[in-house]
Amino acid sequence: PFIIRMWGTFQDSFTVFMIMDYIEGGELFTLLRKSQRFPNPVAKFYSAEVCLALEYLHSHNIIYRDLKPENILLDRNGHIKLTDFGFSKEVKDVTYTLCGTPDYIAPEVVATKPYNKSVDWWSFGILIFEMLTGYTPFYDSSPMKTYENISAGQVNYPDYLHPDVLEL
Repeated sequence: PFIIRMWGTFQDSFTVFMIMDYIEGGELFTLLRKSQRFPNPVAKFYSAEVCLALEYLHSHNIIYRDLKPENILLDRNGHIKLTDFGFSKEVKDVTYTLCGTPDYIAPEVVATKPYNKSVDWWSFGILIFEMLTGYTPFYDSSPMKTYENISAGQVNYPDYLHPDVLEL
């Protein structure tokens, strides 16, 4: 229930059209920017639904590879729908493609090493951090510096984060 449904496709000589659910609540990104950061119970609610969506995809050997607030839509009841499967891939073992959004890419992808579904769990951790702080932990205006920060793996946790969050 937490993944957008595609009902069908058609095309003309210029464009491919995809018929998908209409999700009227907008992006999680917009809500997060308006809120600056979410209280723990709100982040927990959205995280639980994202976790279930990732588990479902992984049970079908699909790596999502582009988890970020812009790709999480909210329906009229406030539940999430993952969308934008442009980087998703069916993988039974490992893959090597460098893709994703810089702030959310796992270190093994940055290092061009083989990777598996675990890269989605890395991005999930980044998403949780961003929901609770309003920013990603490795951000830099230069993507190359962001990649260096990811590779270094040093995270500065704000004082207001609950110890349970730090343990997670």
